[in-house]
Amino acid sequence: MKRSRRVKLVLLSSLSAGALSSCGPSAGGPPAISTGAVYTNNFHVPGAGYYHAPFRRWYVLPYNYFDPQTKRYYYGGQWALEPHQTITNISAPTADAVNWVAATRTDVQRGGFGSSSRGYSSHFIGS
Repeated sequence: MKRSRRVKLVLLSSLSAGALSSCGPSAGGPPAISTGAVYTNNFHVPGAGYYHAPFRRWYVLPYNYFDPQTKRYYYGGQWALEPHQTITNISAPTADAVNWVAATRTDVQRGGFGSSSRGYSSHFIGS
């Protein structure tokens, strides 16, 4: 009877470990974005966009992107005739920006129970 009980415990603990590990973030997945880390201009997160360090958020286009048709530069969610000039090229994002990235990034698989909750998020929200 001892052997039978040991087999049940081993099976139960293996099942529990497998269920718990599939609920959390995968070890091989992309790193989480946080307010405790710093990011350089144009750090890209799929679905969220490009980080603009002086503005501490992600935007659809790269920092100081030049549009040859309009001859304007894009930074901080706006267009201008001149590129943005600042000494800030690395910064930590705001808490709101981190939450937004977590909700909009498309490079992490959203897990859950059942097959309908699996897949990648495809929502893009511009600034």
